[in-house]
Amino acid sequence: MAQIKQITDFSDPALDVYARLTEAQLMNRADPGNSLFIAESPKVIGRALDAGYTPVSLLMEGKDIQGSARQIVARCGDIPLFTGERAVLAQLTGYHLTRGVLCAMRRPPLPDPKTLLQNARRVAVLENVQNPTNVGAVFRSAAALGMDAVLLTPGCSDPLYRRSARVSMGTVFQIPWTFLGSSISEWPEPGLGVLQALGFRTAALALSDSAISIDDPRLAGEEKLALILGSEGDGLTQACLARCDHTVKIPMYHGVDSLNVAAASAVAFWVLGKR
Repeated sequence: MAQIKQITDFSDPALDVYARLTEAQLMNRADPGNSLFIAESPKVIGRALDAGYTPVSLLMEGKDIQGSARQIVARCGDIPLFTGERAVLAQLTGYHLTRGVLCAMRRPPLPDPKTLLQNARRVAVLENVQNPTNVGAVFRSAAALGMDAVLLTPGCSDPLYRRSARVSMGTVFQIPWTFLGSSISEWPEPGLGVLQALGFRTAALALSDSAISIDDPRLAGEEKLALILGSEGDGLTQACLARCDHTVKIPMYHGVDSLNVAAASAVAFWVLGKR
């Protein structure tokens, strides 16, 4: 049973994870064994628990303890549960909890890409996608539309950031993912080399006169395919494009030249995720 603690002292160090530490500080790269993240909403927390993530503490309105979060509270066991009225929690966190419940959870070690991709055939690679909302939306599409894994370059926003995980509806806990390296100097090489050594052909989604259509039979015929999507503003880097096996585009109409990376990913995953 959770240890219910009414919030009376905003300076309590146990509340730092919700009130004073940034998401980058929670990640704590210098001490990965104590890295944390914040999951928001019963659905997202539930999917994290289903995937084996370990809860550290909970924060919620009093009405949710026996309400929308009742099952989450029961599943989290003997951990601190901080509670208060909505105005109190908003004063603590700096924003209203629109989905009522936050949970601090431990970050597990990231898997090695070679292990992650051992049985994969269709994977998504995000290059320098920094908007957490877009990262979360791409994960949701990847999980729903047939991708086996998602890989991110070191320049990407972290999928476990609160907004990313919430936008993904918790699918960041359902589809395998990892980073391709730990610093920006590791992309596009040796990151692309890792994919190619594992037998993946690479398809860069980019605007180019030489690009083939996303429904080109050559793409569907690839045994293993990694679809690479670029950042919101600049798209894929030239260094990445030069090393990819295919350059791919989604046909456009009415003078529209491109889609947001999250929308483009959904189209591409639906076409290429089909077996």
